[in-house]
Amino acid sequence: MTKVRLEIDEVQIHRPKKRWKLYFVILTEHPTDNDKMIMTTLPNHEPFKLSKRHENSYQFDTDQEGAEGLFVLSRDLPADRDLNVHIYLRHTRKSARDLGEILQEVESGIAGDAFGIVTDIVGTTTVPWLVVAKKAVPLIGNILLKIPDRDFGFLSAFERFGSEFEELYEIDRYKDFTGDASLVYSWSIDD
Repeated sequence: MTKVRLEIDEVQIHRPKKRWKLYFVILTEHPTDNDKMIMTTLPNHEPFKLSKRHENSYQFDTDQEGAEGLFVLSRDLPADRDLNVHIYLRHTRKSARDLGEILQEVESGIAGDAFGIVTDIVGTTTVPWLVVAKKAVPLIGNILLKIPDRDFGFLSAFERFGSEFEELYEIDRYKDFTGDASLVYSWSIDD
């Protein structure tokens, strides 16, 4: 079966401040249940820190042999060759932030539309993913806004795996968040 893989390669902040504690919230389609989505935070323990030396840009992928970006997911290519992924970027002011709390807050905020935490899904065995009903997705953005972390916005990493993937193994995408940040991420196909 053909697999697709998503990695985050670079994040850039377009603000004058030079110190950030950042994390991503990822929301994507459940690999086997069309009525559900799955959600996680990356990194899954504590935010990654940008200092003045990073100049508001962080590279997860380098030019070194064998280097990869920040792994998000790997799963079978859907039959319709489309995959929807939402990425939110957040900054916390807390010196130590338990990112698992965010999944708990979303879970309690959508109550009966949450189906618990799973770990062995979309190519990850240690990253916790919260399973949610698709109908609850509009509520998630509102719940995230209530969390007292700075919101850099949202971007859609939706991909339609067309003929361009027949010639190229990996395709990099550059997009702006709805806030003051941008992202380089890559989709690849493995047969």
